[in-house]
Amino acid sequence: MRFLLPVGLIATTLAIAPVRFDGDKVLRVKLQDEKQANIIKDLAKTSQLDFWYPDATHHVAANMTVDFQISAKESQFVESALDQNQMHYEILIHDVQEEVEKQFDVKEDNPGRHSYAKYNNWNKIVAWTEKMVHKNPKMVSRIKIGTTVEDNPLYVLKIAGKDKRRKAIFMDCGIHAREWISPAFCQWFVYQATKTYGKNKIMTKLLDRMNFYVLPVFNVDGYIWSWTQNRMWRKNRSRNQNSKCIGTDLNRNFNVSWNSFPNTNDPCQEIYRGPAPESEKETKAVSDFIRSHLKSIKAYITFHSYSQMLLFPYGYTSELPPNHKNLTQHQVLL
Repeated sequence: MRFLLPVGLIATTLAIAPVRFDGDKVLRVKLQDEKQANIIKDLAKTSQLDFWYPDATHHVAANMTVDFQISAKESQFVESALDQNQMHYEILIHDVQEEVEKQFDVKEDNPGRHSYAKYNNWNKIVAWTEKMVHKNPKMVSRIKIGTTVEDNPLYVLKIAGKDKRRKAIFMDCGIHAREWISPAFCQWFVYQATKTYGKNKIMTKLLDRMNFYVLPVFNVDGYIWSWTQNRMWRKNRSRNQNSKCIGTDLNRNFNVSWNSFPNTNDPCQEIYRGPAPESEKETKAVSDFIRSHLKSIKAYITFHSYSQMLLFPYGYTSELPPNHKNLTQHQVLL
């Protein structure tokens, strides 16, 4: 006798349940010396520490404050190890899942309007890009610069004042999927630019001198995954050869000192650099776009979340760039 299962039942059975973080904690540890830094590094080898700051073990050093997420299963062991070594720490978040649910539990004030006061999923962001072009056709244009590994479009919005041939700044948001505040900022920036141009002196002067290329979501596949399956997902969604682990850290996939750090070659690590420079479709699309606009693009700004810092060249070395003094002066102005 044959039994036929309904397609809907099969699909439900095969569906992946979203990852939960019940009881997970975020700890902040103030490292007093090299010994304590090494203890954290050793713990990272035996426990699943998800570093929030810094973003990787090799950046952990003495006299640094380190934040990391730890699972409910391992939190007691890690806290006991910190206590035994008399290391000062505080619990920033007692239950990560509670905080995750707060981000999703936001009521729509006006379902027909795009909200700049809450996080928006990918479909809403795509609709928003169309809306911005429709409302501001003389100022905003949308450019498809490529597609992701899962064939989602990569859209760049060009924001231009009166002269569309001026020098430009390229901005990206959402290169790390879980950093939702980053795409939210890019949406807000475009909205403010179009809303205040001709009214606000600073914005008007800026847009009369510079054009902006804004990529609202760099890591589209990862961003969608962070909404549907795993809120803490960071990498993109490409498959890695000879590994069950998914994804590459797009931030480390550019062809700039790609091989600088030896511990970025593990596909199971959050900071995996990929099999080769620009191996990922997303990174390649952005790189190609910038290379094709080198005559006009004079700066590249990427927006991340966590820590209140302005970082300027370079992330792969402590050597100062030739124009460091000039950059520092601009930093003071900001």
